[in-house]
Amino acid sequence: TGAISSLQRQLEIQESELRRFRYENEMLQKQLRGREDQLQAMSDKFCSLTEEQRKEEVMVITEEENHSLRQVVREQESQLAKQNEQIRELEGTIRRLRIEIVTSRRHAQEHKQAQEETKSQVEALQHKEVQTKVALERINSKFERLRSKIIQAAFSVEGQDPPQAELTEEQVLEAMQVRGSSKLSFQQSGGDCRGKK
Repeated sequence: TGAISSLQRQLEIQESELRRFRYENEMLQKQLRGREDQLQAMSDKFCSLTEEQRKEEVMVITEEENHSLRQVVREQESQLAKQNEQIRELEGTIRRLRIEIVTSRRHAQEHKQAQEETKSQVEALQHKEVQTKVALERINSKFERLRSKIIQAAFSVEGQDPPQAELTEEQVLEAMQVRGSSKLSFQQSGGDCRGKK
C-alpha cells in the first residue's frame, strides 16, 4: 500500500509537470505564430513600398528587424523542440508509473490472497489440534481405566492389600507375572493331587 501511494504521488507530480510543459508549449507556439505574423507583415510592408521610399536606410533597418525576428523564431523553435522532447519523456514516465501501480496493486492482491489462504490453513490446523487433543484425552482416559483394572486384577489375591502409592508400569507388569506364576503353580499342584487320587 505504501509503494502504491508513493507511485501515485510520483504520477501526480509527473502529470502536473506534463500539464505545465504543455501550457508553456502552447504559449511558445502562440508567440511563434505572432512572430511569424510580424515577420510576414514586415515583408509585406517592405514589398508594398514604392521605389522612392525604398531608400538604403529603410532597407537596412528592415533587414535588421527581419534578422532579429528570424533569430527569435529560431530560438523559439529550438525551445519548442526541447519542450516536445520533455513532454515525450514525461509521457513515457507516466506510462511506466501507471504500469508499476497496476503491478503493485496486483502483487498486493496476491499477497492478501496468500495471507487469507495461510489464515485458513492455520485455522484448519488449529481445528485438527483441538480434535487431536480431544482424541488424546479419550485415549488417556481409556488407558487409565484399563490400568486400574489391571492393577485390581494383579492385586486381587485374597489377603493382599491394594497398593497405597501409584505404581509404575514395570511394577504392574511384575505383579501380573507373579500372579500368573502363582496360578500356573496352583493348576499344576491341583493336577498332581487329582493324579494321586
